[in-house]
Amino acid sequence: MATISAAPIVIDGKGHLLGRLASIVAKQILSGQKVVVVRSELINASGSFFRAKLRYHEFLNKRHLVNPKKSGPFHHRAPSRILYRTIRGMVPHKTARGAAALERLKLFEGVPPPYDRKKKMVVPQALRVLRLKPGRKYCTIKRLSHEVGWSYRDVVDRLEEKRKVKAAAFHERKVAATKVRTQALKDAAAAAPLSEKLAVYGY
Repeated sequence: MATISAAPIVIDGKGHLLGRLASIVAKQILSGQKVVVVRSELINASGSFFRAKLRYHEFLNKRHLVNPKKSGPFHHRAPSRILYRTIRGMVPHKTARGAAALERLKLFEGVPPPYDRKKKMVVPQALRVLRLKPGRKYCTIKRLSHEVGWSYRDVVDRLEEKRKVKAAAFHERKVAATKVRTQALKDAAAAAPLSEKLAVYGY
């Protein structure tokens, strides 16, 4: 990700650690790169689920005295919004530069239509299997969100199952088409000497 591309970078959030992914994404959007994160519900957080839930409930107690509905802080339950708030904390969001950086960021649960056909990337520096010591406890944001009031877990799961079936069918068709094309090229190469002989006679 050293160079900035005009097309947005699509990151598959599955199996990444929340803070590590957020810090890398924050740096990219500040440098001018557009970033899209899909499957944000499958992002991991280090530490046990019980600890994460206690921390979130502590956060729920933080409220503005005068008018909490208007003044915040707003306690978003959706995984994409939890990731957004984590990234926002790493960006100077009250300045024009920070606000512009956050405009370059898009976060989704699941993989919505424009991005289901795009190539997705992972960030090795943020992957749990590479960065968290084996045996350490961790939890998924999906479970945490569901436990504190996010009501779309089943909807996202159902849509993801549908998408995976369609993706598998597309992959089968693509493999079959590639096989046919490879065979056609082999046949054409084998028939090349015959074509040359026919060309001599004007065919």
